[in-house]
Amino acid sequence: MDTESSLSKSMNKHCLCKTLDRTLLEQQLHRYIDPKTLLERPHLFSDTAYYISEKIFDEMEGIISAIENVTSMESFQKKVAISVPPVASTDFGPKGVLMGYDFHLTDEGPKLIEINTNAGGAYLNLVLAKAQVSCCEGIKKIVDLNNLETVFLDMFLEEWTLQRGELPLNTIAVVDDSPQEQYLFPEFLLFAELFQKHQIECVIIDPSELTSDGNFLTADGKKIDLIYNRSTDFYFEDERYAGIRNAYLRGLTVVTPGPYHHAIFANKLNLTVLSDALALKALQIDAKTISILANGIPRTIAVTPENRNHLWQQRKNKFFKPVAGYGSKATYRGDKITLKVWDAIAQNDYVAQEIARPGERIVHVDGDQKDLKMDIRVYTYRGRTLLLTSRLYQGQTTNFRTQGGGFAPVFLV
Repeated sequence: MDTESSLSKSMNKHCLCKTLDRTLLEQQLHRYIDPKTLLERPHLFSDTAYYISEKIFDEMEGIISAIENVTSMESFQKKVAISVPPVASTDFGPKGVLMGYDFHLTDEGPKLIEINTNAGGAYLNLVLAKAQVSCCEGIKKIVDLNNLETVFLDMFLEEWTLQRGELPLNTIAVVDDSPQEQYLFPEFLLFAELFQKHQIECVIIDPSELTSDGNFLTADGKKIDLIYNRSTDFYFEDERYAGIRNAYLRGLTVVTPGPYHHAIFANKLNLTVLSDALALKALQIDAKTISILANGIPRTIAVTPENRNHLWQQRKNKFFKPVAGYGSKATYRGDKITLKVWDAIAQNDYVAQEIARPGERIVHVDGDQKDLKMDIRVYTYRGRTLLLTSRLYQGQTTNFRTQGGGFAPVFLV
């Protein structure tokens, strides 16, 4: 292990400093968010930070770049199109705002465990990063935080231009199921404020409140130009999404990220291709890219009737995820699976991924030390890194229910 990586690992294990200025954080958030809304989400932010070396950061960016290169190739797009519904077959031009690449940091280097096209938390983490106090010398920010709000806005304007050209963007709808009940609802409010500050009207709305009359997508009679899609109904299959689905297919509104983006990047079956050196070679991918992906993505395979018995025998080294799942729902670590759960997995579409152990962070909570698990999310747009965060948690999967856990900023050592 290089010196920088050894130092960052040591800091994450021994540095118990609380780097978050909660007073400053609350001052920033309370300008736009009801304090009660934040009190209902007490474990959204951790008091500490996570540290990585520049080498680890470069390796994560290398994996992301390799994925972006492969997913842009026609051969890959044709291969993955087989497993997605027709609604995801058309590329309208937008590239998908705020992609999220989730990594576990292992002794062998960073391992990409999941790609999210509607990754939440970027704006919250911008506010969080601005409320940090330095506890040690030699710590560096990874991105320029001062300009990031403008970068976020420009990203949405670029998405609009890619599909609509020079037409004016007047209204944006932030869409999710029962948005006020979503744990990351405070972020919706931050984005709404950003848009409105730049003369773009914004509504935060449930999909069932949107209707399409064949000419426009509307909310309470108001034309919606662009949808910032935070829904986990990735292909607009529920009837509540009928208006959005119709408008999206007819190009009546710009949707970002949309079904096409999920099909190309976030469908978990895609990891079975991206982690398979032979499959990548058959797609004419170059040897260097194949090597980066083979080392950077845990081998992932689809669970089938043919390999079911073999996977049961090898389950202790696997993590099982539903193909259509999100947010760690219905995911299982192999060594925790019962026969009853295994039968349920066999009756649904699942992938089995080699286990890549999450990183660790020691934190101070009420005078005691706690050993928390950690993953890193890299937010990107068009392959460019915008922001990094880590999520500290206890249990099998990431959550915001852990005392001392939650979002934590990532800094370079």
